[in-house]
Amino acid sequence: MTVNVGDKAPDFSMPTDGGGSVSLSGLKGKKVVLYFYPKDDTPGCTKEACAFRDALPDFSGVDAVVIGVSRDPVKSHDKFKAKYELNFPIASDEDGKASEAYGTWVEKSMYGKKYMGMERSTFVIDGQGVVRNVWRKVKVDGHAAEVLKAVQAI
Repeated sequence: MTVNVGDKAPDFSMPTDGGGSVSLSGLKGKKVVLYFYPKDDTPGCTKEACAFRDALPDFSGVDAVVIGVSRDPVKSHDKFKAKYELNFPIASDEDGKASEAYGTWVEKSMYGKKYMGMERSTFVIDGQGVVRNVWRKVKVDGHAAEVLKAVQAI
């Protein structure tokens, strides 16, 4: 499964840090930045999360919600969020349904070894649930600013 610009975004419902939950249908009317990342508290993922944290006032100013997603359990998300004072929900996709629906659970290769893992990807979804932007194999530096520009253009 893969999701492209112009597609209806697959709905999802996932538990979040702090005992909450989030669903796309519950965010109807809002712009959503849904970013998938491999693992809590690793260097690239921490840098990406902190960039979204620091830019959150700008995203909020254009009525956009930022949601981070990994397959780590909620307990891990709670620690990650507290450690870096993250100010947006982090959803736990432990069952892999959201990452499968968005095509971010992919075969990866490291040192010639193949394995399944999370592809760092970001989706911007408009208030009607249509995918407006897609970034795959994200490079962290400057990414949050690039996403913000895309959201502001909607």
